[in-house]
Amino acid sequence: MRPAAAHPLRSRSFVILVHAGLWLLLYLALVGLRGNSPGLRETHSSSASPHSLLPVARLERLFAAEAWRRIPAATNSLSPFFTEHFNPVKPPSTPPTTRDIELTYLGFYQTGDGPKQAMVKLGETILVAQEGSNLTANLFAAQASVLSLTLTNPAGQTNLLGLSAKTQMKVPIR
Repeated sequence: MRPAAAHPLRSRSFVILVHAGLWLLLYLALVGLRGNSPGLRETHSSSASPHSLLPVARLERLFAAEAWRRIPAATNSLSPFFTEHFNPVKPPSTPPTTRDIELTYLGFYQTGDGPKQAMVKLGETILVAQEGSNLTANLFAAQASVLSLTLTNPAGQTNLLGLSAKTQMKVPIR
């Protein structure tokens, strides 16, 4: 469905009328470009120019060595030229209480009827721990299986280490 306003815009006579109107505007613009230039004449100043534009005698005192020795050394003092807005006072940082370690469960072995011995890689060292014994800091080896090792801490939280998967953990610093 076409709107009613689209029909006159698509008629051939309308297009010819607009085309002729644009040519007429171009002709009138080119004919009207000729005009009179403004009358320019040279003017003379009635006031006399000053003898010296700069007070040179005062500039010598500005660059004297004595003037530079009086510059304040403390820039953190109250001054309109220095601000602490961009250097806020930082609260003292507290030392960290935990550290990140990387554990990799390598599997377990068992001799006869003895307890399972879990092998865990801590960084570059390999630790061997029995089920229920302390592995590192506050982590204890709870249960070793073929595919995973369950770790617990004194608070009762458990973590699961997959076989040959590197796992990042946080432990307290002693």
